[in-house]
Amino acid sequence: MKSSLVSSKNLIRLQSAISRSFLQHSSKPISQTPFFIPIIPTNTINLYNQRYQNLQFQIRSNSTSIMSSSAFKPEQARLPPALPLSSPPLTKFKIGICQLAVTPDKERNIQHAREAIEEAAQKGAHLVVLPEIWNSPYSNDGFPVYAEDIDAGHDASPSTAMLSEVSSRLKITVVGGSIPERCGDKLYNTCCVFGTDGKLKAKHRKIHLFDIDIPGKITFMESKTLTAGETPTIVDTDVGRIGVGICYDIRFQELAMIYASRGAHLLCYPGAFNMTTGPLHWELLQRARAVDNQLYVATCSPARDTGAGYVAWGHSTLVGPFGEVLATTEHDEDIIIAEIDYSILEQRRANLPLAMQRRGDLYQLVDIRRVSAH
Repeated sequence: MKSSLVSSKNLIRLQSAISRSFLQHSSKPISQTPFFIPIIPTNTINLYNQRYQNLQFQIRSNSTSIMSSSAFKPEQARLPPALPLSSPPLTKFKIGICQLAVTPDKERNIQHAREAIEEAAQKGAHLVVLPEIWNSPYSNDGFPVYAEDIDAGHDASPSTAMLSEVSSRLKITVVGGSIPERCGDKLYNTCCVFGTDGKLKAKHRKIHLFDIDIPGKITFMESKTLTAGETPTIVDTDVGRIGVGICYDIRFQELAMIYASRGAHLLCYPGAFNMTTGPLHWELLQRARAVDNQLYVATCSPARDTGAGYVAWGHSTLVGPFGEVLATTEHDEDIIIAEIDYSILEQRRANLPLAMQRRGDLYQLVDIRRVSAH
């Protein structure tokens, strides 16, 4: 019977096991040993059923009480609590990621970036992303020479003037990679985001400077010339709420978690991983940031130039909220066009309800800026 906890099949298995045990301990050969099937008393079966039923009830009760226990306090795992996802003007659109070759000729770099943005827009992109340090060779010697005063604009910053003009003319959002920025006596590695009206919507200064030393492989110290930014950058655009990081920023999951808690749909990381860490970590980190926070991640690298002082890995990529690689380049110049659909975010978060399962009783992410604002 279906309602019986000790089925006939299970009873036969139990009886067979007892029979095998009897035979193993018999002094006679198996061929001479009478086949024995013990009879299990009805009261023993009933007692087993009762104890099994009680155990199952306890397991179900404990599981329910644990999952619904206020001790979990998922709403307190992020302080202040995470903001809900908003509905941007565009919830389904195409992104263009422009992996560009960079030369010592700044004017050429600017014109080349303009043409790449125009091509991406012609192919239907509503959002275009450029690489890290796309107007200058990536070097501590080059940063001071190519740096621009972004706040002054116009002639003082021809790179951002171009981004402003092209975003306004094409009515697209541009995450303008990054360029060396001069502000007073300091230099920054800075990403500018322009809206469809051509206005500067946000400016992110690289927070985590790329200072590494892997003997025999690569040594680079951005801090020799650059100053670290102080502010996480999240910006509302026509294509959703975007959290911005630059290259090395992607290694720090706390920054991505803050962006997610502020309601980001998409994280953009212009970056230039090198030939040592690129093969090992570039895709891994993108997928980790996406799946941990259940949102989209887009990266854009310069194309590889083996004759440059710093050789970029390339492989610009779009990753979905399940950690799936949706589109990627190789190492040469390329423009990839891919689709982003924010409705999938809610679907994935329903599949894996991490927000409801966080252990606010054990750990907590504190967004210091938001806490201070309250």
